[in-house]
Amino acid sequence: MNLRHTTTCLLLATASCLALAQEAPPVASVPAVDLARYSGKWFEIAAFPMFFQRNCVGDTTAEYSAGEGGAIKVVNRCRTNSGFDEATGRATVVEGFANSRLQVSFFWPFKADYWVLGLDADYRWAVVGNPNRKYLWLLSRTPQLDAPLLEAALASAKAQGFDLSQLRYTAQSTAQSGAAKSAP
Repeated sequence: MNLRHTTTCLLLATASCLALAQEAPPVASVPAVDLARYSGKWFEIAAFPMFFQRNCVGDTTAEYSAGEGGAIKVVNRCRTNSGFDEATGRATVVEGFANSRLQVSFFWPFKADYWVLGLDADYRWAVVGNPNRKYLWLLSRTPQLDAPLLEAALASAKAQGFDLSQLRYTAQSTAQSGAAKSAP
């Protein structure tokens, strides 16, 4: 009985050590974000399924602009089966992270982490998520993202330990293409 108990304890200890060893490192935001360059319209290329986006069937966008008191105005929009749905929120910069971490609120007083985890040098794509890896969005300045750019964005999310099997791609209609040309 002692041998069985000892063996069980050793197996549990080994399993615990293996689980800890496989944990991903903490999520990190990019070193800095130029908010003037980040402002404008972004198209959702893919995202983890979210409860608040459950009625969205495509054409999902996020638009960022200067807001009151140094805040950032956030307008999220998507096509539903009955038209378009839109939500307006407010983002504030988290001090000490060179604009790469924000707190976003669509319903006061609730706020959520919005961390820029990956960002193309030319601001063609961005990967946004949160530190607990429950949320992830892959955004692009255009409704579709060329394969090499998509692979770079996906690699940045994977390097942060995100489970990309949860990712769902967003349908973007060709009608959105004209709107992309006006984005900065």
